[in-house]
Amino acid sequence: MSDVTFPSRVSVREVGPRDGLQNEDPVPADAKVELIDALGRTGLRRIEAVSFVHPKAIPQMADADEVWSRVRRSPDIRYSALVPNVRGAERALAAGFTELEVVVSASDTHNRRNINRSTAESLADLPELASLVHSAGGTLQLIVSTAWGCPYEGDVPVSRVLSVVSSGARAGVDSLAYGDTTGMATPPRVTRLVEETRAAHPSLPLGLHFHNTRGTGLANVYAALQLGVDDFDASVGGLGGCPYAPGASGNIATEELVYLLEDMGIDTGVDLPALIEVAGLAERLVGRKLDSQVLRAGPAVR
Repeated sequence: MSDVTFPSRVSVREVGPRDGLQNEDPVPADAKVELIDALGRTGLRRIEAVSFVHPKAIPQMADADEVWSRVRRSPDIRYSALVPNVRGAERALAAGFTELEVVVSASDTHNRRNINRSTAESLADLPELASLVHSAGGTLQLIVSTAWGCPYEGDVPVSRVLSVVSSGARAGVDSLAYGDTTGMATPPRVTRLVEETRAAHPSLPLGLHFHNTRGTGLANVYAALQLGVDDFDASVGGLGGCPYAPGASGNIATEELVYLLEDMGIDTGVDLPALIEVAGLAERLVGRKLDSQVLRAGPAVR
């Protein structure tokens, strides 16, 4: 594979405070603030801090405004918030966020379970949502969840995923991310979807969000790196999953992703020992053993 050129640098977005904690038993606002602030001292430059969703849907995120108001924000870090609709975006913008993500599932059943709307209804909101965010000087990323499969519908056709992306592109989203909500992705599936997406939307920036439900998370990262993808989500300690995707265990662990990338000579800007310490903090805050192997074993002995 000597002809493969990997990215020289990868941008890592830490999603533990939002995507991680939303699938754990609720933790107090103090703990969330402590985790976000600790992550901000590891060299990470992007942190998904909260989501502005209805508290009945995701009670773990009911204190988003309080948490965000108390975070010690670093000017070197891009903080983002996830929103499900226009109302959520209004709340996020009012709180001071300028980097927003909207999630739409390629699976209609999952979209209804996740935000109580059909995929078509969510897509119909995108033009208004993008206009609202852009008029406030912000950016909007479309996250397409269940991009590689759905717990209710099974395999999701690539054509359906690309149809959702096309709707987002017409609405004016600034970037795209694919979420492997149920951990059904494998390297060949990743390769096909990334290649077909780039053929259809070559100018749309692409990030990837993998879960490790079936143990393929880092293998999928490696496959994507071979295609030049340089933007990945990860969750400290491997926190999280999806409350509306039965069996979907945690995201790939940020420290495992950073360990792999740095050993490959790919710069992340992250202090790995410091990040491992924060993974230990996350484990204590949620009160259970997390799945990260690098948290258990530590960095390699040199």
